[in-house]
Amino acid sequence: MVGDYLIRKTDLLAIGHTAFDSIVLVKEFPSPNSSTLIKQIKNFDGGAAANVAMVASTLGLKTALVSAVGADFENSIYHAKLKKMKIDTKNMIVIENEKSPMAWVFTNSNNDQISYFYWGAAAYFKQSKIPEKAIKKTNSVHLATGDPNFNRRSGEFARENDKLISFDPGQDLHMYSPEELKRAISASNILFGNHFEIDRISKTLNVDIKGLREIGPEIVVKTYGKDGSIIYSDEKIKIDAVVREPVDPTGAGDSYRAAFLNAYLKGENLEFCGKFASAVASFIVEAEGCQTNIPSYRMAIERMKEKWNMNHSSRFKNLF
Repeated sequence: MVGDYLIRKTDLLAIGHTAFDSIVLVKEFPSPNSSTLIKQIKNFDGGAAANVAMVASTLGLKTALVSAVGADFENSIYHAKLKKMKIDTKNMIVIENEKSPMAWVFTNSNNDQISYFYWGAAAYFKQSKIPEKAIKKTNSVHLATGDPNFNRRSGEFARENDKLISFDPGQDLHMYSPEELKRAISASNILFGNHFEIDRISKTLNVDIKGLREIGPEIVVKTYGKDGSIIYSDEKIKIDAVVREPVDPTGAGDSYRAAFLNAYLKGENLEFCGKFASAVASFIVEAEGCQTNIPSYRMAIERMKEKWNMNHSSRFKNLF
């Protein structure tokens, strides 16, 4: 079984993909029946759920991860890194005769992205039992990219057990039927998505932001990349991005979610959560890969203070 240690209680359980990533840089995306020159290709650790778990752990949360992986994962450097971070992986679903998921993320000169994802072992999510023990032993559950049926079942069980639930279907949104999507959202307290995804969810369910919140989540977070984010709750909060020269935007969204949850679970207000999340995400875009430039909690707070001119605020005296 993957994982040889026990964390008695976790702050956050991330459910969804753990994957081996290939980040590919091109000048432009090719049109059908044509080709384009690859400028650079590098291999990194990724997968939305694992990204969230790694960032959350680095920021100080006790974190667990449930993904479907192949036999190639158990003795990998990636798994060793997760164990070094004390991320609980004992409930990983290991499919012996399959490879772990792999992603190829193509980024053009405008920082637009196209992704190709090989599910491999993750195809077995649908027929797997949900991690009931892991859900019971955590304070919150984040449902990242992954099988809609598995996510929905996990979310509903977490709801029955009074856990805080966040949901981010990400690029797997197209796999959800309207009914599965509605049920997953109705089980959630927080719905995350970029502006394309939130707009698509609204169109699929024929509701606006108010209607989404009436379905289930008290909070809807809509991200706009370099244009910041908007948090919808009882009020609408606009958060500026902490703009840095982008090297690779891959993983910025996952880091935003992990940082937002870190602050939220500590009882911070929504404006603080958004600003802290924006600060953390700004580090991720400064380096290639999703997990290569994760800041410490102190580093993120310092950048947040710098961006919003909070250096003399008494608000930060007891944060460390």
